[in-house]
Amino acid sequence: MRPDGVRTELIYETTISTFEGPAETAAWFSRPQLEQERTGYPGQSPPGRAQALNPGITGRPMAATTPQRLLFNRAAHIKQGRDFARVRRVGERLVIGCLIANWQRLPEHSASHLGVITSGRIGGAVVRNRARRLMRETFRLHQHDLAGPVDLVLVARPSIVGKGFAQVERDFLTTLRKARLLKSSGA
Repeated sequence: MRPDGVRTELIYETTISTFEGPAETAAWFSRPQLEQERTGYPGQSPPGRAQALNPGITGRPMAATTPQRLLFNRAAHIKQGRDFARVRRVGERLVIGCLIANWQRLPEHSASHLGVITSGRIGGAVVRNRARRLMRETFRLHQHDLAGPVDLVLVARPSIVGKGFAQVERDFLTTLRKARLLKSSGA
């Protein structure tokens, strides 16, 4: 805003050459135009390029294994302490491998939620953050394999330290199978 009270719009300038030659013309873009160019899903591969292989167990292209988008946004997180307490108090519990799973089944019309707990006993901040990322990623990849919506609270055990993604994923899937939370085709 200028001192006289007139509102101004920021304009960004860049040089775009339409042909090779000595004369270059400057193009002006307003902020909405720049934002419009940046929109889009960054995970999409450009047309004509090969799909990256799924780093999971199957070794098939990602498009062949996952027909739905694998999102895990903030709305799917359990954030409130009372929700963690409710799932641990009312729900069921199973301990397998490097994690403890507490879950409560939900009505069919609702969505699944995940909460992750990492205690200071497993290590410092770097170790706890890595454990949280591993558990969230396993849930994100397998959330569509669940038989129905659940509130799921995963607690990292000290044995998670040093484990790779495949080992955490194996413990996660074993837990879901024993809890009968996976679809019948995946169990």
